[in-house]
Amino acid sequence: MTLNYKHILVAVDGSKEAEWAFKKSVGIAKRNKATLNLVNIIDTRSFAAVEAYDRSIADRAHKFADELLADYRKEAEAAGVQDVNIIVEYGSPKTMIPRDISKKVEADLIVCGATGLNAVERFLIGSISETIVRSSKCDVLVVRTEELPGEEPVAE
Repeated sequence: MTLNYKHILVAVDGSKEAEWAFKKSVGIAKRNKATLNLVNIIDTRSFAAVEAYDRSIADRAHKFADELLADYRKEAEAAGVQDVNIIVEYGSPKTMIPRDISKKVEADLIVCGATGLNAVERFLIGSISETIVRSSKCDVLVVRTEELPGEEPVAE
């Protein structure tokens, strides 16, 4: 059986784990000659209370997402990925990534970073990666390490 992915969706949010997920997704996209869809969901719940005092926070979050994804797009194209799309949306990453966005781009693989939450936070709100794994209709790769296959671990 050959696994051949054509539409890869990678969720990025600026975290170190998301960067690792991005780097691994670039390699997968190159090997499969796949379309790489970079997505950032601006979680409106995380700044709803603050926005009552500062109306520009949504604009700043969108500007950050645009810049982050533009940088990732350049990096992916420089690495040899031919088809890179950028998606920035507002809403809940937990529902939008596995249900709406994956359907929209016809994803056959979703790549995301492992959670940075502690046990109490996971219990109270649950991790995004956990929800993606449970509710996706396609394969999911949750990236926990920085090393790529065949590389030596990075000493710090």
